[in-house]
Amino acid sequence: MLKETRTRQVEARTQEATPATPDVEFVLPAYNEEEEIGLAVTLLSQWLRRNVSFTWKVTVADNASTDRTLAIARRMHQSDPQHVGVIHLDEKGRGRALKRAWTASSARVVAYMDVDLSTGLDAIPALVTPLLAGSADVAFGSRLSRDSHTMRCLKREFISRCYNLLLNLAFAYHVPDAQCGFKAMRTQVARTFLPLVQDDEWFFDTELLVVSRRAGLVMQEVPVTWVEDPGTSVNIPRTVAQDLRGVHRLRKALRSHRLDAQIAAVLPNATERGAGTWTATRQERI
Repeated sequence: MLKETRTRQVEARTQEATPATPDVEFVLPAYNEEEEIGLAVTLLSQWLRRNVSFTWKVTVADNASTDRTLAIARRMHQSDPQHVGVIHLDEKGRGRALKRAWTASSARVVAYMDVDLSTGLDAIPALVTPLLAGSADVAFGSRLSRDSHTMRCLKREFISRCYNLLLNLAFAYHVPDAQCGFKAMRTQVARTFLPLVQDDEWFFDTELLVVSRRAGLVMQEVPVTWVEDPGTSVNIPRTVAQDLRGVHRLRKALRSHRLDAQIAAVLPNATERGAGTWTATRQERI
């Protein structure tokens, strides 16, 4: 009886210490990751418990998996509903999953990382702290930062740097490592600007940064330690083709000023400051 009473007291204190609305919700998009998802949720949860003071939740966004990914995520949610969430989508696409999870979140800040946890978790405080403090709107990990440390094959390093160079040429301003799977936004900003991001797959990351930059949002670049997962299922040729189509589409939207008009519609008091770059004043920030 005494043991049961103590257990209930501990559970009550835990419930009080972990509010229904967390400070940060971390989303793990997953497609057929039955061998990775359990370990990823466990490692991320353990790290957060030991290293952060803000409240948090880890949500698995299942992208129409055909294996046991969804079942595993649901079992982990049932074991710890306060800290583990799960959503299911009937269609694939990382961008689609993040749009759904981020716009539905009740957290102050939304973030995501790849299931393989290639990005070192020690970068989490640098990613989310400026957003929690309100000093930034968007934060993103960069493997190309001077202070970053990466371990990946020469082929992927070459492709990444070529893509980064293409973006800088295409959009006439510095676009850092757009495709690093380690990003965060203030949730209120996400709800406002994600409808402007059209891509539902891999180009989502690039488009998110370009739209944010065009809108004059405050962006925080975060150096990371990144180790390539040799078992990655990413189809590089297909992803490159999708990215090139996305770059072409986004350039057309910028040249026609269609994107500027869309930004003005959600941020009507923005002020145009040269070459179609929209910047919000402090009073007009969301």
